[in-house]
Formats: sequence, structure tokens, C-alpha cells
Amino acid sequence: MRGTVDFKTLKGIYFLGIGGIGMSALARYFISMDIPVAGYDQTETKLTKALVDEGINVHYDDVIGEIPAMFKDDDSREQTLVIYTPAMPGSSAELGYFKDGGYQVIKRAEVLGIIASEGVCIGVAGTHGKTTVTSMIAHIMKSADVSSNTFLGGISVNYGTNHIQHGDGKLVIAEADEYDRSFLFLNPNTAVITSVDADHLDVYEDVLSMIETYIDFTNNVIDGGIVLLSESVLKIIGERVNPHAVLMTYSIEGVTDYIATGINILGGSYAFDVRTPNGVLKAVTLAMGGRHNIENAVAAIAVADNHGVSHEEIKNALDLYAGVKRRFEVVHNSGPVIYIDDYAHHPNEISSALSSIKELYPGKKLTVLFQPHLYTRTRDFAEDFGKSLSIADSLLLLDIYPAREEPIEGITSELIFDHAQSGDKLLCNKENAIEMIDFDKTDVLLTLGAGDIDQLIEPITEHIKSLN
Repeated sequence: MRGTVDFKTLKGIYFLGIGGIGMSALARYFISMDIPVAGYDQTETKLTKALVDEGINVHYDDVIGEIPAMFKDDDSREQTLVIYTPAMPGSSAELGYFKDGGYQVIKRAEVLGIIASEGVCIGVAGTHGKTTVTSMIAHIMKSADVSSNTFLGGISVNYGTNHIQHGDGKLVIAEADEYDRSFLFLNPNTAVITSVDADHLDVYEDVLSMIETYIDFTNNVIDGGIVLLSESVLKIIGERVNPHAVLMTYSIEGVTDYIATGINILGGSYAFDVRTPNGVLKAVTLAMGGRHNIENAVAAIAVADNHGVSHEEIKNALDLYAGVKRRFEVVHNSGPVIYIDDYAHHPNEISSALSSIKELYPGKKLTVLFQPHLYTRTRDFAEDFGKSLSIADSLLLLDIYPAREEPIEGITSELIFDHAQSGDKLLCNKENAIEMIDFDKTDVLLTLGAGDIDQLIEPITEHIKSLN
């Protein structure tokens, strides 16, 4: 499925959808190679502003005239690469210009596959958990002075970026995205699958089709490589993974190769032991909430252990791991209200986040502000969303964030609202959300969603500070 590109011969790379989290990581990678980069995105965001600050020309109007002249030079056309995201509409004027003009135009996933093929690749996939696991692996490798090049689907708190490069980067650590079957462009030496929950049913025909694609991903692993599965994934696809790879497993208190045991809660953090085929890591500490993040840490430990990192180096790295922006991120932890933000947008992710908060902060009243993501996901999982959100004491539901989709008649946040059993529940919008939150009856506030709910993080934080 993958072509070839000699990046060293390129005079410029142009990104269509440069503000996407995966696209921007690639843009930063090519900037580090001193290749001129520019691009278009529909909306100005903190991320696109950061790219501009880093020297990248970004514009926000889909107009051919906005494309920098160097990318329209006939003499350099053959040495210009155009990378686009599947979210770009086929009607895009700029996309049409490059395709009709004979430029080399390829998807982001294919480019990542080419980069990964040039070294040793660790590919981390799963319907949830993959960003955190990828960032943990990257942090451990960098802390242990292992040359590596990481492409993240989120912003690392430790490094403030979604592209982490250390040394010559021969080890490529890639978040492997199942959307649009993108991860099939990778041929990893080590493949991690964190979870296989029903999702992206707008792309996959059904759940079985999605599961088959994950199995295909394991079959892309090189002969003699490693397939690392969580215990839950093992139960689903374990008997059908690549027979030419080494199967390894991980869990919390399960029957697997790598196991977290003796879990203790320490003021919003965790301490635990990890049993491995190579001995026991004692008293591993993780300064972030969420029991699911313990399992994510075990996955990262397993990968690092199999890539020659010592147990002491792994422990020392995890001690200093600060997480990923919007992944169970404690935004504010002083004063009357603890504020946590999370990217969760699937019912199982939401259940994990809310249950973790109830575990970490027993007896505290939890208010959740949730923005559903996609009409199709709301349609397919409305009842499950309602059940997951019912864990909250109070619930506020925003309008659906459409992302790449057109509205579907009859599909609104009210579908979730009707299934939610929280004691207090309200429908609201971004403009009135903050005034609708009853801070006097809230000990812990959790914002959830994969859309633009992150625009509320700063004003919510400022409001909480004003309550002191």
C-alpha cells in the first residue's frame, strides 16, 4: 500500500489540513530536516499559531492565490510534495489545483509509513489509550537516551509538542490511527493494540470489519517482531494475530506477560508493581489519575523492556512523566474546585474517566460538561453514552461537534440526554456553559470531548480561580 519518496530531494512540502494533530507532527518533522514547509487549514487554532511561530507559513482561506509562490513554481513541481488529510473535502480548490497540476499528492498516513520504513518502528494502535501509550514510550526512550523520533496524536506535557525527536531518530515511535485504515501503511517491528471497541462505524461497515482491520495491522508486523496486546484485546483477536510474530500481553492484575499489581492511590497519583518476564519493577509511580493509565503504563513498560531499556531507567522516566494535554489532565487543583479535562469521546473512555475520578476523589460531587463528537457516533452509541455519563452527579451536555460530518435529521444531544440518569442534567451551548455550571455544588469538574470544547478550558480555569 505504500509508495516511496526521497525526501532529501524535495525543495518544499505543502500540507492541506496542516492544523491536524497528525499533520502538524509531520510538518515539524520536515522542518527539523530543513525542508521548507507551508500549508492551509480551515481554522486558526493554538496549534496553527504555534506552527507559525516556528516559521511555517499557514493560511486559512482555501484559495489558490494564497499558496506561496515557491510551491507553484513549475521548475520545482517535481520536487514539491503535497500531503493531505482525509478530512480535506474533495471540493477543495487547493487540493484540486495540486492534483490537476501533476504534483505528487499523497495522504498523511502514507508519508508516515515511508518515514517509519527507514528505521525500526513501534506502532501503537487502539480505539483509546494509544496517544498516552505512545507518549509514555517516547518519554522513556528519550529519558534513557535512546535515539528516537515520535509522532503523537496529542501534545506531550513534558515536551510541549506532538513531535519528539532525540538523536538520529532511527527508532520511529508512531501513533497508529485506525481511522480510514491509515495504520495499514505501517510495517512495525513492534505493534501495540490497547483496545478494540466499536468506533468509527461511519468508516467501517460494522464492528467485525473494524476488528478484521486490526488483525490486518498485526499481519503487517515484520517476521519475528512483537505484537503486544492488552488482555481485553487478546480475548477478541488473540487467536488470529500474525503467526510469524511474537505475541505478548499486558494487563492490570490479569494473567499476562506484563502485569500491574499492588495498586495504591497516593493523593491523585498511583503506585504499583509490574511483573515482567525479566523480573519485577517495584513501586512504580504514576503522577496522573485514571486506572486505565496504569494499564497504559504497563504497555509502555513492556515495549521499553523489549527494546533494551533497564528497569531502573523505566522507573525513573515514569516518575517524571507528566502526561498528554487533554488526557486526564488536571488543569486546576487548588481552591474550591478540582478541574480535570479529558479527550474522551467514546462511551468506554467516558466510563473509565468518570470511574477513575470517583475512585481518586471518593465522596466528592462530580460535574461533567460533555461535547458529543460526530452525528454518527451519537446515533450509534446514544444509549451507551447516557449510561456512561450517569456516573456523574451533575451533567451538562453541549451541542454535537460535527467535525467532518453533515447533520443527520433527528440526531442531537437530546438523544444522549434522554438516556442519562444523573441527578441534575441540563442542555447548554458553549456560550452559556460556564454560567450554567453550579460551582457551589461541584467538587470536581470534568470537561470531556474531542471537538472544540478545549476552547472553554482557559475561561473555565479563570472562573474557578476567581472563586478563591
